[in-house]
Formats: sequence, C-alpha cells, structure tokens
Amino acid sequence: MTSLAARLMPLAIRLRGSKRRFGSVDRTSAQIDKTLAAPASYEPPRSVTNKVAVTRDDASGWPVYRISPRDSTPTRASVYFHGGAYIAEITGTHWRTIAKLAAAADTTFVVPIYPLAPTKTAATTVARAAEIAESVTIEFGCEHVVLMGDSAGGGMALAVAQQLRDAGVASVAHIVLISPWLDVAMTDPEIEKIAPRDPWLAVPGTKLAGELYRGDLPVDDPRVSPLRGDLHGLAPMSLFSGTRDIANADARSLVNACRSIGAPLHYHEASEMLHVYPLLPIPEGRRALAVIADALTRA
Repeated sequence: MTSLAARLMPLAIRLRGSKRRFGSVDRTSAQIDKTLAAPASYEPPRSVTNKVAVTRDDASGWPVYRISPRDSTPTRASVYFHGGAYIAEITGTHWRTIAKLAAAADTTFVVPIYPLAPTKTAATTVARAAEIAESVTIEFGCEHVVLMGDSAGGGMALAVAQQLRDAGVASVAHIVLISPWLDVAMTDPEIEKIAPRDPWLAVPGTKLAGELYRGDLPVDDPRVSPLRGDLHGLAPMSLFSGTRDIANADARSLVNACRSIGAPLHYHEASEMLHVYPLLPIPEGRRALAVIADALTRA
C-alpha cells in the first residue's frame, strides 16, 4: 500500500511549480536564463558537512567533492552524477542522500560538479566525467567502484560506463540508476501516456534541456542517449523507477534491451512513485535507499 507521505508528495511537488517550469519551452528558457544570471550554490549544506567528512579538489578543472563517513577510511567508492535535466545545479536533497548512503554503506562518494548546459555540452562533459571516473577506478580498483546517478545524472552515469568500456577500462563493480533519463529524443509514445500523471516533469521543457545539452551531437549519440548505445560488456545494473514519472518509459526500454542481450539488471519498479522517489522523504524512498546501500556494500 502506498504510504500517506507518498500520496501527499504529488501535491507538494505541484505547489513548488516544478511541472509548470517544464511545461513550455518559454518557461524553461526563462529558468535557464535566470540560472545563468544567478548561479545556484553547489556547495554541500551545513546539515551535511556537520555529519560527514567533506573535501574538495579542483584539479580536474571541475569542483569534485568527496563525501566520506567520519572516523572511517572506506575501501570502496561511488562516483555520483546529480540530476537536474543538465540545466539545474545539485541540490540539498542530493547532498543529504549522498551523505546517508556514504554513512550507511561505509563508502566514499566522489561527486563531480559538472558545468550545466548550455554553457557546456555533452561532447566535452561526458569525456571529462569519464576521466574523473577512471581516476577513481585507478585509486580504489574497478571492483570497488560503483557508478551512480539520478535523472539526467543517471543518463550520464550510463554514458560514462559505455565510454570507459570503449576505452578499454575494466568494468566497475555496479551501476545504480535512479529514474534515469536515457534518451533525449523523448519519442517513446509511452511518455505521452505517462505525462498527465507526472506531477513533476513535462515534455516541452525537458526536451529543450536535452537539445541544449546535446549541442552538436546527433540525438541518438550514446553520450546523450545511452539507451541507444551498446549495452554489452557493462557492469551489473540496479535500476529504480516509479510509474508516475515520464522517465519510466526509458527505464522499461532499458530493461527490455538488457534482457534481449542477457545483460545483468535488477529492476525495481514502484507503483505510483514519482521521479527520483528514492531521494524523497517517504517510506518508499527510505526502503529504496536501503537496497542501494546494500548494493554498495558488495562493491
């Protein structure tokens, strides 16, 4: 049975106006202009820095944070790419989720703060993200590294996994995808069926964000649409998706594609759950995080 908190969440999301901002190209464009004029902070909030160890390294050209449990030296790591349709900055919700998982799974989280579209686009962003992920595999060992991301960051995580494989880098231990956005074309007819029940995302603005992120790349380039890329030879995946989320169409397509080639994938579909529900303060989200923490401890 869906929890009361989860049943109330669509109303809370609607009151925040998220769907309205994605409801038209003009409104999304205006939001992008606002972000460019006054960039949001990407720093972890004090509520996080008081609970976990936080360091920052800008050597890669991007700010890259490390979140680790206090009084511990983890032997495993997770590279986490945040969501936000490639046009919005990492949020406190992301940081709090990362901190919870770092403590629960005794894992160091490496969090690249990638440049947002349209300032930078996928051709350079995915390449740099893959370089950072590879450096983490060298430090910890591929068998002790998990790639993870939510929403757009889930798409980036899968794209990075494909790039590392193509470069001959040994496979990481696992890939965790939370409501991933895997195809910027957004042509799956199931999306239009789900859209009226999704209180968070709408197609026009989301599609514009994808267009800005892909830049000059073809819409089917795996760096922006990893669902269309080669899925052979990747690490086992864990995929979390709710049915009131337009990204659920991509999730189901990925499940079918992996099954067709025998690629290992554990699919967790939650009825009536919203976009990135594991990050939300609801019982269903907490249960999903427990499953993710368990996957991390096996790395």
